[in-house]
Amino acid sequence: MSIDLHELIINPGKSLPFSCEVDTERLDFPAIKRFLTPLTGKGEIRNSAGLLTLSAHLSADLLCICDRCAAEFEKHCDIPVELTLATELEDEENPDFYLLIDEKLELEEVLSDCFILEQDSSFLCREDCKGLCFRCGANLNEGSCSCKKEKDPRLAVLEQLLDDKD
Repeated sequence: MSIDLHELIINPGKSLPFSCEVDTERLDFPAIKRFLTPLTGKGEIRNSAGLLTLSAHLSADLLCICDRCAAEFEKHCDIPVELTLATELEDEENPDFYLLIDEKLELEEVLSDCFILEQDSSFLCREDCKGLCFRCGANLNEGSCSCKKEKDPRLAVLEQLLDDKD
């Protein structure tokens, strides 16, 4: 969805509200199984004394897979977005501004980039997820497994000393 911002740029004090669904085709995360609700963005672009700012909220419900225990869980995302837009950059290395091309904004692209950047590096069903047993694969959130604890080989000599006393 391309938005022409020419009228907004030449009229300080004006704002342009928007609402859109973001295409999730390019949002490929291994931990996101599917989007339960569409990824929607609602907000406005405002010209405050020649400074263009985009303020929005992204929201969606996701079906995710836990990175530790592989259980499916639902997650609600509500992401605030605040961007400064510029028609030209004096400093090409400055990440604080989003560059407009021909006074046009590719809204879906910007919002999908914001969604990607705000995702956690790991998806967990809960903060204290215990994961899976590395030997038998049992989900440790559901209880302990029947695997015998391995003895630390560094302490084997000390264990022999304890066995000699018996």
